[in-house]
Amino acid sequence: MVRLTEAALERLRNRLCNQGERPSLVLPSGTPTRADLMEAVQIVTEFGPLCEAMFLVMLADGRVKNVERDVLRGALRAISGNRVRSSHIESMLDAAAKNVAEEGLKARLDDVIARLRETPTRAEIAYVLAAAVAAADDNVAPEEASLLEQLADGLGIDERRANELVNELQQDDPA
Repeated sequence: MVRLTEAALERLRNRLCNQGERPSLVLPSGTPTRADLMEAVQIVTEFGPLCEAMFLVMLADGRVKNVERDVLRGALRAISGNRVRSSHIESMLDAAAKNVAEEGLKARLDDVIARLRETPTRAEIAYVLAAAVAAADDNVAPEEASLLEQLADGLGIDERRANELVNELQQDDPA
């Protein structure tokens, strides 16, 4: 079992939650431009699998909490340099929820793993962010822990590496 140290995850959760609470930029009303649409497609392509991985962990215990959504939003904003806005996030979450309803959680997890495992760095980022979402409410439910283990296994992240990733969080944050 991966040891998600409370101190490291708490610091990461707090940073991501604070980032997730910031308001997005509001686009002018009216018809989206071609550039807006191209940007949205690029964002979904680049960040959709990461968003869905976090969403699946949120959904694992049957309750999606506001603090989990804040951490997810903060994570996407942090890793995108604030390119991902609330409208993008809500669209990705809506698509993820629809896909789970149509295909089931296991099928969606398998698809997310397939889209992330080819790039080890993205796989590790997805795992760390999913772990932060699981810890967002200060309680990693057994269902969330199980899904995190399935995610790590599918992504080829062994227990030793998963623990290293979480420990790196602790070392990177001096608080």
